[in-house]
Amino acid sequence: MKLDNEAIKKSMLLYAITDRSWLKEGQTLESVVEDVLKSGATFLQLREKIQGHEEIVETAKNLQELCKKYKVPFVVNDDIMAAKEIDADGVHIGQSDMEYTRAREILGPDKIIGVSAGNLEEAKEAERVGADYIGVGAVFHTNTKKDATSLTMEDLKEICESVSIPVVGIGGISIDNALELKGAGIDGICVISAIFGSENPSKSTKDLLNLSKKIISE
Repeated sequence: MKLDNEAIKKSMLLYAITDRSWLKEGQTLESVVEDVLKSGATFLQLREKIQGHEEIVETAKNLQELCKKYKVPFVVNDDIMAAKEIDADGVHIGQSDMEYTRAREILGPDKIIGVSAGNLEEAKEAERVGADYIGVGAVFHTNTKKDATSLTMEDLKEICESVSIPVVGIGGISIDNALELKGAGIDGICVISAIFGSENPSKSTKDLLNLSKKIISE
């Protein structure tokens, strides 16, 4: 059974997105993810830009088991068929990926579908079609998506005030700048390199979780 709106909102507090390019010698994605989940990440997305479908399915199976262990929702980025194959909690799709309605047809009514939005129009459209949450960004300049344009604080606030589904801020968020998002109205922060590129992913997760709690406390 799918999480309700309030439960999804709570799970947005610290949304971690995997990036295996930061793995150091001796590390596996699974070992780092377990550290991150153990340290307080509240939502996990598997994001793979190099692996093929079969490899994604295999990795997703492993990460899903960890997420079940720590009772954290788990979604797959882009690969809707992989999400369906392993019965993940859902999928996250971008504006250029398979459209929401097709994803919902494939996954059914009980799965979480998150949608990326870069402006107010895209955010409203994502809510209109039925997205369960919106990833809004880039809130800061990011090296992960070099073509992403940064939003102003005013843009972010307007988006949060204009939709009723959960909103998580994404793009260039780090321990150094996260608190700048306080007052925007977001339900949490979404991070990639601030965790997976950290020398100590476990400590960074704990620090970012504390910062996110400060950001959403009004």
